[in-house]
Amino acid sequence: MNQELFDQLVGISGVDQVFSSAEDVAGYLYDSTEEYVRPAACTDCYVIRPGTYEEVSAVMKLANETKTPVVVRGGGTGACGAAIPTVPSIIMSMERFRDILEVDETSMMVTCQAGVSLAKLNEYLDEHVHSLYFPCHPGDEGAHVGGMAIENAGGVRAVKHGIMRNYVKGLKVVLPSGEIVQFGGKLVKNNMGYDIMHLLVGSEGTLAIILEATLKLYPRMDHTGTLVCSYLDTESAIASVAAVQRKGIIPLAVEYMDRMIALKTAEEISKTWPMHDEGKVDLIFMVEEATEDALYETAGTIAEICEEAGAVNSVIAENAKDQRDVLEVRSMIYEIFLPYFVDSLDTAVPMAHIGDLLRDIDAIAEKYHTTSPRVGHVADGNFHNFIMREDGKPPVWADDMRRDIYEAALKYGGTVTAEHGTGKTRKPYMNLQFTPGVIEVMKGIKRAFDPNNILNPGVILDL
Repeated sequence: MNQELFDQLVGISGVDQVFSSAEDVAGYLYDSTEEYVRPAACTDCYVIRPGTYEEVSAVMKLANETKTPVVVRGGGTGACGAAIPTVPSIIMSMERFRDILEVDETSMMVTCQAGVSLAKLNEYLDEHVHSLYFPCHPGDEGAHVGGMAIENAGGVRAVKHGIMRNYVKGLKVVLPSGEIVQFGGKLVKNNMGYDIMHLLVGSEGTLAIILEATLKLYPRMDHTGTLVCSYLDTESAIASVAAVQRKGIIPLAVEYMDRMIALKTAEEISKTWPMHDEGKVDLIFMVEEATEDALYETAGTIAEICEEAGAVNSVIAENAKDQRDVLEVRSMIYEIFLPYFVDSLDTAVPMAHIGDLLRDIDAIAEKYHTTSPRVGHVADGNFHNFIMREDGKPPVWADDMRRDIYEAALKYGGTVTAEHGTGKTRKPYMNLQFTPGVIEVMKGIKRAFDPNNILNPGVILDL
């Protein structure tokens, strides 16, 4: 990086919004990717925090002229290394774009800038729009709306309302050329031309920079409840989920937890886990209904179905505190187990093959003389298996075990990554899932958007 480029960036956004010192840049180099799998960041970078759309456009025009890579950064909650610069780059932080621009209650949509955090969006809707809410929740409310869209965030509530792709109705973006364009909007139907908007969702900052997102909202249910069911084995738990859905009940979320994970997490955060029976697996059903009577009726029906399928116990969290305790245990698993694992995988398979995948993973863990504790968004087939450390360090077989698990998921029509993204960490495994011809099509798309390969180079694909 050179002084002339720094001066040009200052000319775009001002001296207070461009950083070059190692200390100032350091806080923008890494995201939430696990330490042992993330790439090493290049420290030879400048950080710019543009404040207008025109400034974003000007940065991209400058980057094209100088052939300087640009890495766009949101809340830093990503888990695939997509926001980690590995070559000298301009790091563009979207943190100043924090405005919620419009809530259209008639269309049930909200339009906000890319730097709005999930926490801010939820707080705004809670305070100003009592009838609507935004269900999508990837697990960290520090995530930015733009980052959630560009990474196609998932999370625990995908069962009923889908993943981020299902919420995005419109995007205003800056293309790598610097052109500002709008894709989609508040229309329910729009069939004109190629669907570029949904191509951008999940593109991980390689095709465009999101400025604004228009998102679908849903009617807020006044009553929510949490039901925990206990099982002796995985097969009965999976059968329960399918049986509940076949009855036409679509919970807000259904979470799978190995009992040992639940108990250790609860102990570490000083909470009481409601299950202390002989069960080995627990399911958490999150339910929402318009009335209290409907809530209890739905929870009761789920409990009956689960018991018929093999549940040995069920407990309804009847008050707000008990619900918070259960959900806090689930939400804290990653943080509690982080010191013990090398990688948290996020494979997914069709629901009919969940049992097959989990049996294969158990066999793979046995092959390497280890265990692979797991939690999962079981109703959408997405599981997080841990590759554990040995004596506090990555085992020599970690890469081999990771590949074996990926191949197991793909054998059943699954995917290497269901919600974390390809980024830089899963990129080496692209050829397991896609043929060379398909990868070439993806490269062609990247070249069409970004012929100079300046926007997040090295993410998803190498050109």
